[in-house]
Amino acid sequence: MLPINRNWMANPGASNQAIESLAACAGVALPNEYIALLRASNGGEGPLAIQPFYFCLDSAEDTARSKIGNVHDESFTGFFIFGSNGSGEVIAFDLRSDHPWPVVAIDMTNINLTESVLPIARDFASFLELVGVEAP
Repeated sequence: MLPINRNWMANPGASNQAIESLAACAGVALPNEYIALLRASNGGEGPLAIQPFYFCLDSAEDTARSKIGNVHDESFTGFFIFGSNGSGEVIAFDLRSDHPWPVVAIDMTNINLTESVLPIARDFASFLELVGVEAP
């Protein structure tokens, strides 16, 4: 979870039912740190200390709806999308890698994954260190 001194606009935490529904449709065992963030802030937003420089966390319910509807699966197979930068990039786990999965940004206007995937952090715990922190 985020330290208290971070610049983060939190929503109320996710319900147990929302977390269970997300876990049921995720297709993978989601990182404990990600689940803890949803329990504390079911959606929210704030600066990100690295490109794409802003992070909007999707709620557990919105993420589950996207997974159930296969919204991103055709163009972005191998990724679990859980947020965005509020503009044209999504934030995702790169499931093509070994666990713990790296966190990446993907330019939604370019389905060429060689060009559009930008590494952000080696895992979700490292990603959390960047959330709520202004870029230097």
